[in-house]
Amino acid sequence: MSPYDVHLAEAEHLEGARGVMLDTFYREFGYGYRPEWHRDVIDLDGVYLRPARHALFVATKGGEVVGTTAVRAGGPSCPPHPRFLADRYPAETTAQLFRVYVRPEHRRHGLARAMVGLACRFVADVGGYEALYLHTDTRVDGAEAFWRSLATVVHDARDGDHEHFQTVHFEIPLGVEAVTAAQGRGTGTG
Repeated sequence: MSPYDVHLAEAEHLEGARGVMLDTFYREFGYGYRPEWHRDVIDLDGVYLRPARHALFVATKGGEVVGTTAVRAGGPSCPPHPRFLADRYPAETTAQLFRVYVRPEHRRHGLARAMVGLACRFVADVGGYEALYLHTDTRVDGAEAFWRSLATVVHDARDGDHEHFQTVHFEIPLGVEAVTAAQGRGTGTG
């Protein structure tokens, strides 16, 4: 039996989830908290727990939050992302995955895949969404390969005129088959 549990977050998990997110911004991304990009992290309750079509999932080990995944309505913003992506993924019918982070010492246990599986099921069950969109920073070790195993590339910003962005944009198909694929085998959850 795994020492990890993956589940919908509750108020008691918010401080730990915020810690995972902030540590990722500072230690992994190297640029720290940026209010224009990370405002949701300050009000996790108001952004993810209260709205009916939003959710926050956590991976815990012995009560400690070691991973996060969030879902909220809305597609990519323009700027900084290209206009054609904002047009392709309208806010009203697009769910977006955010904050899919696992502390480095807890990686390779299937936690991100398990949280994304829960997020996919949530998006399919809540209704009203036609697409599940996400983007990732390819400078994070393993991020690009992970998302390519679950999703379809819709735009690679490294191929264009935005050299300073190392972002790849993805879509995860909605439906039972997609949820099953995202959950995968051996999720490492207890």
